[in-house]
Amino acid sequence: MTGGLVGVLVAAKFLPAAGWVADFNAWIQSLGTAGIFLYVLVYVAVAVLLGPAWLLTIGAGFIFGLALGVAVVSVGATIGAAIAFLIARHLARRRVEGWARKNAKFGAIDRAIARKGWKIVFLLRLSPVVPYTISNYLYGLTAIRFVPYVLASWIGMIPLQILYAYFGVAGKAAVGGDRVRTPIEWAVLAAGLVATIGVAVLIARTARRELEGARSAEDGEAP
Repeated sequence: MTGGLVGVLVAAKFLPAAGWVADFNAWIQSLGTAGIFLYVLVYVAVAVLLGPAWLLTIGAGFIFGLALGVAVVSVGATIGAAIAFLIARHLARRRVEGWARKNAKFGAIDRAIARKGWKIVFLLRLSPVVPYTISNYLYGLTAIRFVPYVLASWIGMIPLQILYAYFGVAGKAAVGGDRVRTPIEWAVLAAGLVATIGVAVLIARTARRELEGARSAEDGEAP
């Protein structure tokens, strides 16, 4: 997770300052409600095509703000995860199985899901052992059913979505607008950012401990 946070910090510092991001921001906002639906469609496409969905999560916070940005990302990420799951299960199973054989962790994940079902998917979404876009396809090879998978993914992805979207909010506050922010406003923004990071790290660590406990229990019961 540390590497991902570093990447988010770098993106939050540099991407919002780029002119094309500002232009895209203005264009999406000029579309009104249609811009929201377009952003969801783009997110779904990026998720299915194994693109950098986390960048779009930051962008959603930058464009729509925290609450609406997380809502937009949640819809797009959940639909994208569902489509990728169905592709792996019904349309491209052999190719996805080739990816799975190259992932040393997948065997343990597959066995854990067979035993604990949606709970493992939920914990993995909180503490992503496998990157979001690839894991969507890998889950399609496991024994979990579609509806529990979608629900566990939807709820489990929200904490990290809030974190990444908050970076977009902070980036917009740093570069946007003619009004000069007061020291109190900056302090509140910084405190919210630190608190969001802290909660996300705490959730991820808790999920990791639960996953390690489930793995230890599985090893102990193995013949």
